[in-house]
Amino acid sequence: MKTVALVGTFDSKGVEYAYVKKILEDIGLKTFTIHMGVFPPMFTPDVSNEDVANAVGVDIHDVASKKDRAWATEVLSKGMEKLIPQLYREGKFDGILAFGGTGGTSIATPAMRALPIGVPKVMVSTVASGNTSQYVGTSDIVMMPSVVDVSGLNSISTKIFTNAAFAIAGMLSFENKAVVEKKPLVAATMFGVTTPCINFARDYLEARGYEVLVFHATGTGGRSMEDLVKAGFIEGVLDITTTEWADEVVGGVLSAGPQRLAAAGNMGVPQVVSVGAVDMCNFGPVDTVPAKFYNRKIYKHNPTVTLMRTTVEENVEIANNIAEKLNGAKDYTVLMLPLLGVSMIDAVGQAFYGPEEDTALFDTLRSKIDRKVVRLEEYAMHVNDKEFAEKAAQNLIEMMDRKRANR
Repeated sequence: MKTVALVGTFDSKGVEYAYVKKILEDIGLKTFTIHMGVFPPMFTPDVSNEDVANAVGVDIHDVASKKDRAWATEVLSKGMEKLIPQLYREGKFDGILAFGGTGGTSIATPAMRALPIGVPKVMVSTVASGNTSQYVGTSDIVMMPSVVDVSGLNSISTKIFTNAAFAIAGMLSFENKAVVEKKPLVAATMFGVTTPCINFARDYLEARGYEVLVFHATGTGGRSMEDLVKAGFIEGVLDITTTEWADEVVGGVLSAGPQRLAAAGNMGVPQVVSVGAVDMCNFGPVDTVPAKFYNRKIYKHNPTVTLMRTTVEENVEIANNIAEKLNGAKDYTVLMLPLLGVSMIDAVGQAFYGPEEDTALFDTLRSKIDRKVVRLEEYAMHVNDKEFAEKAAQNLIEMMDRKRANR
């Protein structure tokens, strides 16, 4: 029988959680209750809030007496983040379910993110219909809008609570019996304008026994890939599409943050890197482009995505950042430059064709890359040429083979 970790503030929402607890148990699941509120719960949990606070060396009575909501949230969030993975490893539960507003969501989701990918995680939240990136991060949390506040039992809330309980019950009760052949995992980054390159490279790698996980370079995609690299899942990285650095430098909406390109190098994971789609910075609909950019070269990719051509100066800065990250690699790093264009629309006759901008990018990389650490290769090809893509795949296979031989 599967067990659901039911985590919540049982002091303020005890009635609601008792309702969900009964639903879960009535359909044949066990529950494992964890109290993450400040004050005494309305029913006795399996894990107390004192246990949660103690996980980070804090006395829950001190938290209660100070009446500092921000500090209480921080303590309980950190305690849950430390305690939940430990309880999962001990086999206390199989999936996790929580309900809350901004406070409860902020306490529960860091703990959910700390669990392995694939563990069922459902968060019913008042903020689930907005920007949830700070709660979900790069995890596989399922966030369900609560519609009404998680406060009391009524005709709306009881339906939402029941659906959430049935949702996690379904995740736990049904298993895919198909046996998937385990193959070495390669991560690849792709954008719409570098799709041909990744398709060619993926075909080449898969024909030689590799499984290729493709990540859309939209900020979250880059971070997700690097988290999997750090977690030890990935044997090689085909990081063709480093466009997230353009958004980080220019101020677009798809930045992956200043640590992008660090994971594989730090972990010693073989990586082939290129400069796919760094010719563009991303915004939403055209009317969301900041006014300071109105005189720039703009391309309406679709009704919800607007692209802006990066300048010479921006390409120099992008290149400096890429070089800095790659120069910190432990080993097994190749940087490939496609001298005839870095994206589908950076080609002769296309909207973002920019020989001057690309030259600034390439020249800066040539001057800043440490050749003792990074193997720099240049090709009179476009990034989407089949020959370029297959050469990238060959380089990656060669490094992965070499690393295996050196173990």
